[in-house]
Amino acid sequence: MRLFTAVLPPPAALDEVGRAVDRLRSLPGADDLRWSTAEGWHYTLAFMGEVEDRLLPELHERLSRAAHRSTPFALRAHGGGRFGKRALWIGAAGGLDELRLLAERSDAAARRAGVPMDEHRRYQAHLTIARARFDADLRPYVTALEGFEGEPWEVARLALVRSNLPRGGAPGARPRYETVGEWELGR
Repeated sequence: MRLFTAVLPPPAALDEVGRAVDRLRSLPGADDLRWSTAEGWHYTLAFMGEVEDRLLPELHERLSRAAHRSTPFALRAHGGGRFGKRALWIGAAGGLDELRLLAERSDAAARRAGVPMDEHRRYQAHLTIARARFDADLRPYVTALEGFEGEPWEVARLALVRSNLPRGGAPGARPRYETVGEWELGR
């Protein structure tokens, strides 16, 4: 299974992101980007890649402990950014320290469960909204997101998500995400 942990925004936050994305899609060159949909919007905490089935019971147990050691916190969608010339994202504000700690705990839980995690990178809270097939100038989109502020919402759960990659190379096909585990924070 191809897995990652994430924070899943509530419907109201997804609606706010959707309105911001709709405005971006009217900018010149927007048709050249592959825009993600609300079903794929999440704040990734720790990407694990392919995880062997035999590791799942231990992974679930360790993620449960990580969630229980974390307390709920406020978060909101905020501004935007890009990774190079290929990925456009919406950021977060509010409980960023708590979000980073939850990401670190998720990463540690996976490692302790025996999941071979790739190199450790500095955590950047982001919700990917578009990707470019080829290098693109994403700066106008980042500029358009500068004033974007969502309403605060409470992060109360840690999710383990399965990424089902598209098959057959169909044009425009996107990964499908399926929540395979969820744990309440602080409980």
